Order: sequence, then structure tokens, then C-alpha cells
Amino acid sequence: MKNKGLLLVISGPSGAGKGTVISSLFKKTSNLHYSVSATTRYMREGEKDGVNYFFLTKEAFEKEIDNDGMLEYAKYCDNYYGTPKKAVVDKLNEGIDVILEIEIQGALQIKEKFPDAVLIFIIPPKFSDIEKRLTGRNTEPPEIIKNRIETAKKEIKYINQYDYVVINDDVDNAANNIISIISSEKNKYSNMKNYIEKEF
Repeated sequence: MKNKGLLLVISGPSGAGKGTVISSLFKKTSNLHYSVSATTRYMREGEKDGVNYFFLTKEAFEKEIDNDGMLEYAKYCDNYYGTPKKAVVDKLNEGIDVILEIEIQGALQIKEKFPDAVLIFIIPPKFSDIEKRLTGRNTEPPEIIKNRIETAKKEIKYINQYDYVVINDDVDNAANNIISIISSEKNKYSNMKNYIEKEF
């Protein structure tokens, strides 16, 4: 049985540990494709173009928007972030599950275009953990950290727009919870309908 892939949208405030949870998820399961987002923000130390993000100029990003090359996009802390369209659609049609790690504006755009998309919001156990994690990175100046904390307060208000909430108290537990969500979604009648009608 080969159904269309599941589109998983993972969001959460800066400092929630989304990237670490997703890395653990890929070690634990297969048939997953990570959609690399495009952004106009600067490249942090240790990041690679095409691996962490596709790093584009503002002009190049806006050209992609004009050519309908983005599945979704949003402006966050004065930078564009978006999902290149073709790779995602191709993988879903191949029956491969696709993970999008995107901001809230983009996630809600995806839900409008793909009602079957599964939206997962990752949070730390307490809001104070966000500030500790952001400060502990030592990758950004204090004014940017302050901006990200203020943005996080606004983002939390949209948590009720998501299908699932995963508390990242432990990376392995959080990844296992997402695996359970994937399994549950795949066994929904709407996703099993074609198989049941064919075989029964």
C-alpha cells in the first residue's frame, strides 16, 4: 500500500529546541524528508547553504515569490523565510512524509492550502526556558535575543491553531511523541480509505 505522504508542519518559539528534536526524529524513523527552507537571514557559524537553509538575497527571494516558487513564506524579525514548493510536492506524491520546520504565519498558510497537513507546536516545559536557551547559544546580540523573546510571547497565543502540542522536556521523549502522532495520523480512516476500498 502506497498512499500519499503526510505533510508535517513543526513550529515553536526560538529556543524551544525544534531542530534538536527533528534531528532525533530522523535517527529514530525512516520515510521522512526534511524540507530545507529558504531565508534571507545571515548564515550563522557552522551552518551550510542547502543544508540548514537556502540562504538567498532579498531580491532573489522576492523573485521566487513572484514566480510562485514558494509554498509559503513569511517575514520574521525583518527576514524572509519560505518553503520551496516543487521538492515538497514531489516527495508527497512519492509517498514520502515531509517535515516543514516553519514559523506560525507560514504554518497557517500551509493549513489553508493543505487541510490534511498536521500542525505540531513544540514548546519547552516553561516559558523561562526560552530565554535561558537563547542566551546560552551565544550566537546573537542581546537586542536580537530580546526581540526573539517578545516574538515568542506573541507566538504562544497561536498554539490553539495547531493539531498537537509537544513539550520538549526531553529530546528523545519529544521525538517519540511525534512518531506516535505520525502513526496515529496514518491510521486515520481518511488516510486508510483508499486501501480499505481496494482490499475490502
